[in-house]
Amino acid sequence: MLRRLLRDPLVHFLGLGALLFGIYALVGPPGPAGDRIVITRAEIAEMARQQEALGGRPVTKDELAALIESRVRDEVFYREGLTMGLDRNDLVIERRVRQKYELIAEEEDSAEPSDADLEAYLRAQPERFRQPPDVAFTQIIIPAGGPGKMSPESLEVLRRRLEAGADPLSIGQPTQLPLEVNDTPLDLVARTFGGPFAEALLAIPVGGWQGPVASSYGAHFVRLDRRTLKPPPRLEDVRSEVQREWENARRERTRAERFARLKKQYRVVVETPAG
Repeated sequence: MLRRLLRDPLVHFLGLGALLFGIYALVGPPGPAGDRIVITRAEIAEMARQQEALGGRPVTKDELAALIESRVRDEVFYREGLTMGLDRNDLVIERRVRQKYELIAEEEDSAEPSDADLEAYLRAQPERFRQPPDVAFTQIIIPAGGPGKMSPESLEVLRRRLEAGADPLSIGQPTQLPLEVNDTPLDLVARTFGGPFAEALLAIPVGGWQGPVASSYGAHFVRLDRRTLKPPPRLEDVRSEVQREWENARRERTRAERFARLKKQYRVVVETPAG
């Protein structure tokens, strides 16, 4: 029986295949990520640090061994996934690789800006860093029968009464809001009354009652008494903001320049969509 089995051509074929497979395993090239997995001391120390931060106590030997085994398992599965080509045609993976590459590319030019760099950037766009103006105004909330219920003609009658010197409190709806706001930065006004109300104070003329002006409390008649613009900003007053924006602009510029340079190395073919 054994002699007959040894003379079977199929057995010879399978044996030869196994031999070739074994030889290839010994001398053939490694997989995409190689066949050696190294868990460095730095990685182990970082795993221990993170576990201690989560648990609030030193990590035990068994816990550390489990963390290392989990790291090895992740790496083994990752490499096997690469071997199977699971990283291809995956938009999530492609996006992550692109983001990491862009981050590396942006950081290649990481020199600190000089004062001259920051001064030039500030002079090119001073309004971007100018502090908001101070505003002083008087306001009342239009009675509940106001916009949406009152006709434009009725609202105009109320506004003209205010212009003629009528007591604002006799016209406006009772409220806990201050009648008069004196020389307050516009961003603080926005926190109280809302962004649209603050933006309106940039547009309406000084003097005279205007409205309706919308806020988070309702609709107002507003008299802008003063609008005081701040002087152009000095670098020492806005250095952190200027440096942050300068670095953002540099990263954008570096990314665009690298893309333009790399794109020249490729032949881009855009197929016309069917139909």
